[in-house]
Amino acid sequence: MCRILGYFGPPILLDYVLSKPEHSLIVQSYQPREMTSGVVSADGFGVGWHHAQRDTDAFVYKNTLPIWGDLNLENLSRYIESGCILANVRSATGGQSVDLSNCQPFRNQRILFTHNGFIKNFRKTLYRPIRERLNDTAYQAIDGTTDSEHIFALFNTQLSADPDLSLKDALQTTLSTVSDLATSHETDASLNIIVSDKHQMVASRFSTKSPAPSLYWLRDDPTFPDAVIIASEPMFAGGNWNRFPENSILTVGENLDINIDQL
Repeated sequence: MCRILGYFGPPILLDYVLSKPEHSLIVQSYQPREMTSGVVSADGFGVGWHHAQRDTDAFVYKNTLPIWGDLNLENLSRYIESGCILANVRSATGGQSVDLSNCQPFRNQRILFTHNGFIKNFRKTLYRPIRERLNDTAYQAIDGTTDSEHIFALFNTQLSADPDLSLKDALQTTLSTVSDLATSHETDASLNIIVSDKHQMVASRFSTKSPAPSLYWLRDDPTFPDAVIIASEPMFAGGNWNRFPENSILTVGENLDINIDQL
C-alpha cells in the first residue's frame, strides 16, 4: 500500500506538508500507522503541484529512491510553493518494477492523479479489460505497468469522451467501471484516489471488499488555515481529522466547501 497526500488552499512551501508535520508523509513512508499491507513505502515517490501564480500545466518531481533518501527534495521543497499539491510514497505491488514510470502522481496536462490501493492479480484479471476500454490517446500515454496508471488512463478516457464532464463525475464513472469489471472477473479492487486540476480537488475512498484503506480529510486547522488536507493518515495530533466514509467521494472547490457523496 502507498501513502497519499493532497493539499488545497493558499500557496505554501512543499515542505510544510511533506516534512514539517510530526507524522508527515516522509514519516509515514517508513513508520506508517494504518497501512494494511507492506511495512514501508520505499519504492519511489513523487510530488505534483500547480503553479501558484500562472495557469499552466501541472509539474511533477519523481524519484525511485525512498523519499527519505532524496538529497534534492529538501532544497526543492523549501523553494517551491503551491496552493494545490499531490504526493505519493510508493510500496510496490509484488512483481512491479521500481521505475520512474511507475511512480506517482501521474499527470495529463493540468490534471494530477494519485492512487493508493490495488487491483488483485491485475495482469491476469483486469489488465486487458481496462485497456480495451481506453481511447487511443489514453492508451498510447501509458508509460508504466501499474494498475494505478491504467486506472488513470481510464479516467482520462472518461474526460476525453465528454469535455463538460466534471472531475467528480469522471472519477465516479471510473470507480463504477473498475468495480463492475472486478465483479465480472471475480477479483478485488481498492481505489483510494486524489485528483486535481488546480481549481478543485476530488478524492475517493473506495473498495470492492470492505474495509477500504484509510483516508482522512481536514479543513481550516489553525496550522493550515483556509485549506483542506487529504491524507492516508492524520499528519499531526489534535487536528479535527475526519475519516472518509467507506465508498465515498469528496469534492472541494475554491470556496473550500466540502461535499461528500456516498457511492
